[in-house]
Amino acid sequence: MKRIELIFTVFLSLTVFTMVLGQDNGAFHRSLLVVDGHNDVIYESLLKGRDIGKRIDVGHTDIPRLQEGGVDVQVFAVWSDDKKFGTGKAFRHANKQIDALEYMVLKNKSSIAIAKRYADIDKIIAEGKIAAIIGVEGGNMIENSLDNLDSLYHRGARYLTLTWNYNLSWASAAAVESKSEGSRGKGLTSLGERIIRRMNELGMMVDLSHVGEKTFYDVLAITTKPVLVSHSNAYSLMPHYRNLKDAQLDALRKNGGVVGVNFYSGFLDPDFTTRAKQLYRQHFKEKGNYNLSAVRQYEQLPLALRRKADAPLATLLDHIDYLVGKLGVDHVAVGSDFDGIESSPQGLEDVSKFPVLTDALLKRGYSKTDVAKIMGGNFLRLMRENEN
Repeated sequence: MKRIELIFTVFLSLTVFTMVLGQDNGAFHRSLLVVDGHNDVIYESLLKGRDIGKRIDVGHTDIPRLQEGGVDVQVFAVWSDDKKFGTGKAFRHANKQIDALEYMVLKNKSSIAIAKRYADIDKIIAEGKIAAIIGVEGGNMIENSLDNLDSLYHRGARYLTLTWNYNLSWASAAAVESKSEGSRGKGLTSLGERIIRRMNELGMMVDLSHVGEKTFYDVLAITTKPVLVSHSNAYSLMPHYRNLKDAQLDALRKNGGVVGVNFYSGFLDPDFTTRAKQLYRQHFKEKGNYNLSAVRQYEQLPLALRRKADAPLATLLDHIDYLVGKLGVDHVAVGSDFDGIESSPQGLEDVSKFPVLTDALLKRGYSKTDVAKIMGGNFLRLMRENEN
């Protein structure tokens, strides 16, 4: 009997300890300045007329869930596909998206405000609001014009992702470079170099997510400021063209830049697509359409099976560990890509779940100082270093 009582006492003590630890970690998360460096909710929800000022049952993002997740600073990506919005349309489409963001902020001015400088962030957070930053994802939206670049900067854009998944006349994309041989037609042109120099002059962060390797190194050769890689992971753990190879990480470290870890299962876990296909086959059996891509098969799965297909949270932590090991803890941040991805790690299903990441980092052995850097401090430092 005494042995049973002793076991129960130890179990109860461990349970209480675990509960207290979780509570402590939750309080610590709320004390942090949490920054998410990339989110596509403008395109996914605002342009579709959804009111993210209240909780919605689609997508990853709305203001109530951002508040629940303790997100202090959210970068809102302005994105367009060049196939739909090419020359003559792209710049106008970028402005339409900023208009939509500004309208949303105006409707919810008690809970969110746009920040154009680092000092704005301090003021907005002190007022108990979320600070919204604009990031333009795709140089197609300046339509080869430095004047358009200046215009988007003055509207609040604080970084420009040079390319998306296709080449521009002045910069090449990873999605294209990875499928071609040789260096002809790759990298920055003279116009591209002028764009980088102008961004440095403005104090606008150069974002190298999505760019090809030649473009990546061409930028590092001429930039006078540390660069951002807003939403990418480690190629050595997941060999995808969207991720950074070790040589790129070494060059980024020397530049003093920052990489934001991307939450997309397909950029984290080599087994994700295989797992999604297997679950699809098991669920639909002979009724399934196996000609669909792995992503489309994943999307047709019931929610419980989609969660089962998602990358384990440990894979995201493995990427953070690897990036910290290569770059140092001062150069790793968060760029979730929420609302731009189909699948995120288990436990990180939407923006309300950021406390889960803080808790997991602490349990991995990261100090509170280092967690504070990863969860927001490093991004803000880079923004400040780029300002003029």
